Amino acid sequence: MIKKEQKALAQWAMEFALKNGCQASRIILYSGSSSTFEVRDMKIDRLTQASESSLQVQLFVDGRYGSFSTNRLDKAELEKFVLSGIASTRYLAEDKARALPDPSLYYKGGGTDLKLVDPRFDSINPDDKLKLAMNVCSEIMGKDPRIISANSGFGDEQIDRYIIVSNGFEGENTSSSFSLEGSVSIKGDGEARPESFWYDASLFYDSLIKEGIGTKALERTLRKLGQKKTSSGKYTMVVDNMNSARLLSPVLASLTGSAIQQKNSFMLDKLGQKVVGDKVTLIDEPHLLSSPGARYFDSEGIATKRMPIFENGVLQTYFIDTYYANKLGVKSTISSPSILTLQQGNKDVDGLVASVAKGILVTGFNGGNCNSSTGDFSYGVEGFLIENGKLTQPISEMNATGNMLTLWSHLAEVGNDPRKSSSYKIPSLLFEGVDFSGL
Repeated sequence: MIKKEQKALAQWAMEFALKNGCQASRIILYSGSSSTFEVRDMKIDRLTQASESSLQVQLFVDGRYGSFSTNRLDKAELEKFVLSGIASTRYLAEDKARALPDPSLYYKGGGTDLKLVDPRFDSINPDDKLKLAMNVCSEIMGKDPRIISANSGFGDEQIDRYIIVSNGFEGENTSSSFSLEGSVSIKGDGEARPESFWYDASLFYDSLIKEGIGTKALERTLRKLGQKKTSSGKYTMVVDNMNSARLLSPVLASLTGSAIQQKNSFMLDKLGQKVVGDKVTLIDEPHLLSSPGARYFDSEGIATKRMPIFENGVLQTYFIDTYYANKLGVKSTISSPSILTLQQGNKDVDGLVASVAKGILVTGFNGGNCNSSTGDFSYGVEGFLIENGKLTQPISEMNATGNMLTLWSHLAEVGNDPRKSSSYKIPSLLFEGVDFSGL
C-alpha cells in the first residue's frame, strides 16, 4: 500500500504546482515490487528482484499540457522538478482540449473490496518460487529424446497507484499477480525446430496452477511435429482461447477516441448500428471480484460501470477519454475497457472442433496486420486441419485473410472456456467461411 507520507508528498506536489502557475494538476504516485526466477535445462538462468517508486506530474498551464515523471521523491528535488516542468510546458503548443474531467464523473468511493491483492505477497519464501520454476522444467526434461531445450519461469508483481487531482478526485488501487510458465523446443523434420509454451496466472499464489504446466507445454510442442501447408480455400475456423482475443484487439482499437477523431477507424460513424453478427454481445464488466482488470475508476479517475460494447451485433459505445471528447465535442465515456466478457455458448474448444466437418483450428498467429481504416487483415497462422470433427494434419505457413467486420459477422458459435487469468475473457470461437491461403 502507498504510505501516508508518500500520499502527503503527492498532495504537496499538486498544491506546489498550483501555487506556481498551473491552473490544474494531476499527480500519479506509483510503487511496485516484483521478482522473476528463470530456469533453463534445470539450471538457474536468471533471478531478479526489483522495487521502485515514481511520481508522474501532469500539468495544465495556460492552455498547455505537460507530463513529467521522476523517481527522486525528495521534496527539495521535487520543487526544482515541478518548476522545471511548468517552465517546459509553457514552451508547448496551446491545446484547449487538454483539460481535467467533469468532477461529476469521478468515482466517489464506497465500493466493496474488489479482492485484488494477495495478503501473503511479501511472505512467500523465494525458495518456494524457485522450486516451482524448477518443477516445471523437470516435467519437460528427459521426457522425449527430441527435446533441444526446456525453459521455465516464475514471476510475481504487486503494483500500487495513488491518484490525486486538483478538481476533486483522490483514489488508490492495488493489485498483485503471479505467473508460472514453461516452454519447449524440439528437433523436428529437417531444419524444423517446433516450439510452444503453456502458462498459468493468478492474482493469488494459492490459486496458481502449480502442476502440469511443463507437461502441457511439451504436449503442445510435440503436436506440431510434421506441420505443413494444406490446400487454400474457405474453411470453418475455430480459434482457441489462447488466441481468440487477438482477433478482438483490432476491433477495440477501432473504438478508441483517437481512432475516431483521426478518422482512422473501420467503426467510424457506426454507433447504434448493427455492424457484426448476432452472436457478438460484448460487455465491459469492471467490478468482477478477484479478476485481473477490475477497477472502480480509470486512469483519469472517471468511475467505471458495467457497459455494453456490442449487443447482438449492435455497437453501443466508443472509448473516449476527456481529451478526445473535447476534440470531438461529445461526452466522454471511459478511457479503455476493464474486463471484457463475451456472451458464452455451451461448448469448449473440443466441442467446437467436434462440430466441424472441414475446417482449421488456429492455435497460434505468426505475424500479420490489420488495416485500421478498412478492417482488412492478413495473419499468419498455425494449428490443425479439422476433418469430420477430428484434428488431423498439423499446419503452418498459412495465412488467414479477410475483413474484421465480415469475420465477426460470420461468428457462428462462442465457446464456454475463457481463460480466467486474463482481463479479456474471450473463449474459443467458431467462424464460418474464412479464407485461408496455403498450397
